[in-house]
Amino acid sequence: MIQAVAPYKKSRTNGPRPPGGLAKSRFSAGAPAELTPQVVAEMQKNFDANPGYQLALNAVTQTSADDIALNRAVVTNTDFAFSHWIDEWPVTAQKQSGRCWMFAGLNLLRAGAMKKMNLAAFEFSQNYTFFWDKLERANYFLEKMIETAALHVDDRNVAFLLDSVLGDGGQWNMFVNIVQKYGVVPKAAMPETESSSNSGRMNSMLVTKIREGAKTLRDLSENGASAGELRAAKQEILKVVHRILCIHLGTPPATFDWQWNDKKRKHHRDGAMTPLQFAKKYITLPVDEYVCLVHDPRPTSPFNRTFTVAHLGNVIEGGIVKYLNIEIDLMKQIAMKAIMKGEPVWMGCDCGKMMKRELGLWDKDLYRYGALYDTEFTLSKADRLLYHQTAMNHAMLFTGVDVVGGKPRRWRVENSWGEEKVGRKGYFVMNDNWFDEHMFEIAARKSSLPKSLQKALNLKPIVLPAWDPMGSLAD
Repeated sequence: MIQAVAPYKKSRTNGPRPPGGLAKSRFSAGAPAELTPQVVAEMQKNFDANPGYQLALNAVTQTSADDIALNRAVVTNTDFAFSHWIDEWPVTAQKQSGRCWMFAGLNLLRAGAMKKMNLAAFEFSQNYTFFWDKLERANYFLEKMIETAALHVDDRNVAFLLDSVLGDGGQWNMFVNIVQKYGVVPKAAMPETESSSNSGRMNSMLVTKIREGAKTLRDLSENGASAGELRAAKQEILKVVHRILCIHLGTPPATFDWQWNDKKRKHHRDGAMTPLQFAKKYITLPVDEYVCLVHDPRPTSPFNRTFTVAHLGNVIEGGIVKYLNIEIDLMKQIAMKAIMKGEPVWMGCDCGKMMKRELGLWDKDLYRYGALYDTEFTLSKADRLLYHQTAMNHAMLFTGVDVVGGKPRRWRVENSWGEEKVGRKGYFVMNDNWFDEHMFEIAARKSSLPKSLQKALNLKPIVLPAWDPMGSLAD
């Protein structure tokens, strides 16, 4: 099902290096290796001689660099009007947790649920899906410890797994795995707790116990334990993980009673339901038909090919994390058409770049850092991936688009950071030039792809290493 990644071609970026490990720099002739007092003095002399640098120093030591570098023309020329928008509900708040991917997924599904129940506002329980993802993620990790038990603890794959045991972040396919296995419940059936909204302490206790479990399993394997014995030991570890989760998040309901009053004050009652029954009745989108589309412009990542990432997942028997790499303009067209048909779009991006949180604004030229620091920032999107300067780190929803001449001009974004001091009551605007530079993925119906790319989804995915930036998790 999965094939190994092809060897990288020789290039300036990743080709062979000369003996000693580092390529000889064309700038090194005559320059000392160490940072000498003379070199530092020359740096200071250059700085002191430039009046512009002195002005920048005075400004930035009193005011944030972002406020100084803010491009006012972008702010004044960007509005919150859209030719197509579909949201009429308040935003959600993930608070001090890394559940954005889960919030975005449930927010995508709630649009149809609100319509079906004739509600002005509704939330699925994010705590419910959080609980099951944590338990499944613990099982997934411990299975990986069994799978890699023969490798040295300092093997790069083992070390990577031990460094990323149980974070909050996730991916689209991981969200689908949880919903398909466990269903969903309304927020009232499993409300937020202190730990679901502020997950740091819970996570630290879970990670401590799970790393203990990793050592137990590796020690048993080294002493000749059978697969059955290893999994029996794993179950004992998972009992403790389940106990900790129940203490922090509460016990997920097996059944619950559901009733509500709609926008017209009419009362409805479903009675007792299981989470899977609730999902079947109120999830109106065919999530199993959705695929994850990414834009990875690196020379080593061909377009129109599928990819996966080693050791990335949550449910052992669930679907793998699989991407189809497509051109950015096609990604825009698919997202735009979905919104124009009345469907929000789950998306992932590098949200911290060129963002003004209070204004709820993204634009690739929002800050004039080059003018502030008298330098150019020249890395392309592909180079930023290669040199670890960017990665997908946050998931949200597109809920609107401004279309001019058949092309998107700007995008309306529903975030999950609450309403207070964040954009327009939690909603953001993304100018289309930012999409090109910092957008990485969307979830879309398979049928929205051209026929040739629908066939490409059946290709065996290229396996990227666990530490590849395209394996980053939205949190």
